[in-house]
Amino acid sequence: MSKATYVDPITGRTYPLEIPRWCSDEQTPLLITPQVGISRDEIERDIRSLWRYRASLPIRIEAPISLGEGCTPLVQGHWEDFRPYFKLEWFNPTLSFKDRGTTVMLSAMRQLGVDAVLEDSSGNGGASVAAYGAAGGMRVKIFAPSYTSPAKIAQVGAYGAEVELVDGPREESQAMAIRQSKEVFYCSHNWQPFFLQGTKSFAYELWEDFNFSVPDNIVAPAGAGSTLLGCYIGFQELKAAGQIDKLPRLFAAQPFNCSPIDASFKAGVDDPVERGVRKTLAEGTAIREPLRLRQLVDALRQTGGSTVAVSEQDIIATLKKLGRAGLLAEPTSATAAAALDHLIRDKMISERENTVVILTGTGIKSAQVIAEIFE
Repeated sequence: MSKATYVDPITGRTYPLEIPRWCSDEQTPLLITPQVGISRDEIERDIRSLWRYRASLPIRIEAPISLGEGCTPLVQGHWEDFRPYFKLEWFNPTLSFKDRGTTVMLSAMRQLGVDAVLEDSSGNGGASVAAYGAAGGMRVKIFAPSYTSPAKIAQVGAYGAEVELVDGPREESQAMAIRQSKEVFYCSHNWQPFFLQGTKSFAYELWEDFNFSVPDNIVAPAGAGSTLLGCYIGFQELKAAGQIDKLPRLFAAQPFNCSPIDASFKAGVDDPVERGVRKTLAEGTAIREPLRLRQLVDALRQTGGSTVAVSEQDIIATLKKLGRAGLLAEPTSATAAAALDHLIRDKMISERENTVVILTGTGIKSAQVIAEIFE
């Protein structure tokens, strides 16, 4: 196999992994060239974290910044007549799935000499980068929208990161970080491709959870799409390695109030489609222009999956339904469970299939909003 590189998926131009970068020379998003995957014999079974799949990474990381991320519970629940599996990502150290990408991204960058980073985030990503930066002895500055939940901002500050709140939509925080990236390395969970090398652990972990097979369907919230793209990358690697013979169908759940992926997929294109954007409870997926829209739409098509856009009323009702099932998810995560109801109603999945719903973060971080909903 040829040496792994960064690659621009549109032009095919490559860049060496040994030089830290977050985008192409034209400031477009990059990926990392496909890896060959690993077999079950290459799992480091004495490690109880996603680093048990270290052999799948494009470079050997000698000293990971790890807080025990990954290996989260997969719980089969009752959902009317269905028995879906819920992947409880709030068991990660900073209470969201973002730790999967952050541990790999920051470990790789630190190994390459980066000691200070900028990040923009509506909450969970910033908390994750702040925590792992602290654990790795790196300086961190987070730009966050001014509307971000106070609990999430408090968590970022608790890790010792500098926080700057930015007025305006989510994109303004990103623009502010990019403007300062000439002075400090921009280590964005949306831009830096090593983040997806961390979220691909979803695929390896579910493969192991299902006794080295794959579920039929995976439903996940999608803003930038790193959960589903990570799943797609990981399952593609496992298929290339001859460990599985099919890919699970991937379903992207979005709030209708901010649903650019759904708009493009339903229109049958991979370019942006005009659809109004309004405020949503699912703040973690409120991204107007996903950087890797084309790759995400392609992943959904290649797996036979689809998109579901849910209303704010659906999100509220599903938060309550999850609560009655013993699961306190944040509103962003509830979009995936709400999408599950749509998929069941539209007969796009059957009760005979193994369906995984990824609950990406905890409702504890949105306690005030949830308290108002339940009142």
